[in-house]
Amino acid sequence: MRTMTAAAARRTALAAQGFATPRPQAEPTRRTVARVWEKTQLLQLDSVSAVVRAHYAPVFSRIGAYDRALLDEAAWSHSVRRPRKLVEYWAHEAAVVPVEDWPLMRWRMGQFRNGRWGGARQVLERSPHLPKDVLEVIREFGACTAGEVEKHLELDRPRSKDHWGWNYSDTKVVCEQLFAIGELSVDKRVGFQRHYDLTERVLPPQVLARRVEEGEAVRELVRRSATALGVGTEADLRDYYRLHRRQTEPAIADLVDAGELEPVLVDGWDKPAYLHTAARTPRRITGAALLCPFDPLIFFRPRAERIFDFHFRIEIYTPEHKRVHGYYVFAFLLDGELVARVDLRAERASGRLLVPGAFAESGWDSPYVAAELARALREMADWLELDVVEVGKRGDFAGPLRNAVRGRARG
Repeated sequence: MRTMTAAAARRTALAAQGFATPRPQAEPTRRTVARVWEKTQLLQLDSVSAVVRAHYAPVFSRIGAYDRALLDEAAWSHSVRRPRKLVEYWAHEAAVVPVEDWPLMRWRMGQFRNGRWGGARQVLERSPHLPKDVLEVIREFGACTAGEVEKHLELDRPRSKDHWGWNYSDTKVVCEQLFAIGELSVDKRVGFQRHYDLTERVLPPQVLARRVEEGEAVRELVRRSATALGVGTEADLRDYYRLHRRQTEPAIADLVDAGELEPVLVDGWDKPAYLHTAARTPRRITGAALLCPFDPLIFFRPRAERIFDFHFRIEIYTPEHKRVHGYYVFAFLLDGELVARVDLRAERASGRLLVPGAFAESGWDSPYVAAELARALREMADWLELDVVEVGKRGDFAGPLRNAVRGRARG
């Protein structure tokens, strides 16, 4: 078994995620955006909009400013001339995946048949006829939000207030359950609100008709994980699509036997790794990018720590006085290393990109890092159509970053 240096493994991982490819010189097109998800295989969805929705940010990180309508069109619109390219499902949490990958999740849909979580099971037991009623409404009226379904059913019931979470109505729970088992899909989003439709009206017939046995599907998902990661441990390959070890270990063995994965040792890694035999290892990685908390490069926190020595925890649900770095923190990638992190907020009403906190990683608090981070923040502000970048006082890197931002403004 050959050995890779930690630096080579890091460059391999970055190249697999699209960070070794020069940014496009021309204005990005739908094809440019598609090349991103061809690298990442999926884009995670999240409801937090403190800066920009999570699925938009990884595309910006890799190609720079682009029209977000290109991604919306790929995922949530369809015409004969421009067919849907992405579809929502539970991949790495909620995500958009290529339409042709939807059948690879059928085994997961089967696992959700009796309820994806306990609350769903309780609703199904309490209202066993509600799924049929929801499907009949959507079949008759077309794509609907859960609220619209409720109105058609005249079920505008008050929601429970006894839990801090989403407090979904029974109708919303059933819509989500029907989505989880593949009966419904998401035709479009308006204001990030799902409009459910019958899956047969969202997906092409040939995709809907495809049946893939679980073992084959998992093997294909692990192959996609390996493509997106370049090199990774079994846990890395497993987490990308939230698989189970009992599934991934046989799949990895099959792909090793087929010559698609090569077992390797990586200096400093405490577990064996698997290198995709088509992965490339560039001699160096250059450039800068701001990475949202749900970027596929870093969304598996143990991998981010192993590869970049970057301890990253999302603090959205941490009480404010207990947060270490902030509410919605972006990692800063510079020349192949994670060198800093910034708490960000887009204040659209005032046209400001707020940076309440800025923190340098150990040994990276240099004027060069501050200047490059200031440039990346200005690029993000321009993309979001915000006029001002305003740096707060929290964090060891706030002062140098504030000076760099002011220097750019004066320049």
